[in-house]
Order: sequence, then C-alpha cells, then structure tokens
Amino acid sequence: MATLETTFAGLKLKNPIIVSSSGLTDSAAKNQKLAAAGAGAIVLKSLFEEQIMMEADWMGDPNMYPEGSDYLVGYIRQHKLGEYLNLIKESKQLCDIPVIASINCYQDADWIDFAKQIEEAGADALEVNILALQTDVQYTYGSFEQRHIDILSHIKKTVKIPVIMKLGDNLTNPIALIDQLYANGAAAVVLFNRFYQPDINIEKLTQISGNIFSNEADLAKALRWIGIASASVGKLDYAASGGIHSPEGVVKAILAGASAVEICSVLYQNSYSVISEYTRFLDSWMERQGMKNINQFKGILNVNDPKGVNTFERTQFLKYFSSHS
Repeated sequence: MATLETTFAGLKLKNPIIVSSSGLTDSAAKNQKLAAAGAGAIVLKSLFEEQIMMEADWMGDPNMYPEGSDYLVGYIRQHKLGEYLNLIKESKQLCDIPVIASINCYQDADWIDFAKQIEEAGADALEVNILALQTDVQYTYGSFEQRHIDILSHIKKTVKIPVIMKLGDNLTNPIALIDQLYANGAAAVVLFNRFYQPDINIEKLTQISGNIFSNEADLAKALRWIGIASASVGKLDYAASGGIHSPEGVVKAILAGASAVEICSVLYQNSYSVISEYTRFLDSWMERQGMKNINQFKGILNVNDPKGVNTFERTQFLKYFSSHS
C-alpha cells in the first residue's frame, strides 16, 4: 500500500493537498468541512495589513482630539487582529490537520510583531505574502526582493513556528531570492501568488475585473520555477499554487519538486469532493508506477543542471516552433 503522507515546512501532512487562503477558509465551520473532506492542511484567509490600516484610517476622525483618534485607530486594529486570533483558535479546535495562518503585508513595520500572537493562538505555521507591483520610476533594483528578506528576518526573530513565503511571479530571479529566504529561515516557498486580473469593457470604456479564477495553463509557471528551484535550492520545501485543475496536476507538481500543492479555484468551481478525487487518483497512479511514498518520485523530473536551463529553454523553443510551421 502506498502512503500519501508528505512533509511541508516541517509539518506532517496526510496528503499533499492544501486548501489555499481564500473565502473558503474564513470560518472555523468551513475549515472543519474541508478537513472532513480530506484536505492535508488549510491556509486561513489572509489578514491584510493594508486593509486594516485603511479601515483604521477611515474610522479615525481628524477632527477628534489626537489622543481620541489614535485610540480609535488602535482599537480597530486590535479588534481585527482579535477576530483573526479567534479564527485560529476555533479552527484548531475543530480541525485535526495543520492550520496555517496567513498574513499579507507590504511593508517592514512593527505590525509584523503580530506574528507572535498568531503563534500563541496555536497556528501550526505562518504563510507570508508580499504581493505588490513595482511601478515607481525611481525604483531601486533589488529593493522589492530585499523587502521580502527583511520582513522574513524580523518575523523569524519573533516566532518559532515554520514561516512559509508565498511569492508573486513578478521577480527577475526567483532562485536568488529563494536562496536568501532559505538563509534567513524560511521553511518553505509557495509558487506563485495570483495577482488581481484586470480587464477593460470597450463599450462602457471602463476598467473591470478579469477572471478571478486560475486555469490549467497557469500551472506551467509553477512547474518551471519549482523544477529549477528544487534543484538549485533543495534544502527547503516547495508547494505549487495556481493551475491545479486536475489530479494529474498534483502528480506533475510533485515530479517537478513540490512537496504539496495549494488549491482554491477548482474548489470554488466544483465541490469539496475534488479533494478525495485528487487523493484517489494520486494513490492509483502511485500504485501503477510502483511508488510507495511521495519521496520516491518528488523532484525526479526537476532541472538536473540549473546552469544549463537557458540553453535548454532556447533549444525547446526552437524545437517547438520548427514542428509548428
């Protein structure tokens, strides 16, 4: 009998299916159902630093005396943070799988000390998202990457639970950053976070939201970079996020070097039964291939020679288009 158990960020998972941060994980009751459906772990809906700051600013009346305004802003922040801590505590009481907290921060500020309270509330790990477009004309090259390192470094000084970094795909060299994240204590990296998708209504001449869900083609980005990263920086764990819309995608991600996958869109578009469908397929595939455990095939199709990856990519590019003339 094959075992689907895997280790991700030092956490033991009964299978590699992680439900990613979303509205699906914003209540303890929902999380209990996801655990019962067979998820290996859940990532709680992100606590957005920027959203808390904006709400606090909106509620702070500039006409109030300064002490009163400061008190109100501080109260709102603590109220939001308190709600999140309760979500962690209640989810831990109802779920028998790892519960991973998530924060979305955009600056290296004292606010990240809240990570300590997340740990004390019982979270098994903390996923950190630093998702932002870099558009400043006076942008200093490398400052965005350094922000990741600084925030991680400060959080690691605060907590002992594993810290997982979820990266966006707007990085020139994810490998160099991942290497520095590992050096500064990251236990795992998730590739990739999904940006808001813009669109344009050409009749109303307005900007609108594009498709909020990922699609199967998105998986290629994660496969490429996990395949390279797991060969270059192999001492931490990887999870693929975005584009896991079939059970075959789970197998592909692990073959590329992932220890787990994060799913979201496919759950919104279908039902929680997708989780058991994926684990059944994975078990069946492993039996057919004679695989007894995840480690037997994890990373066997990653990039063997990271230094030659550019030559490989150019060669495959030429082969592809020569066969599609």
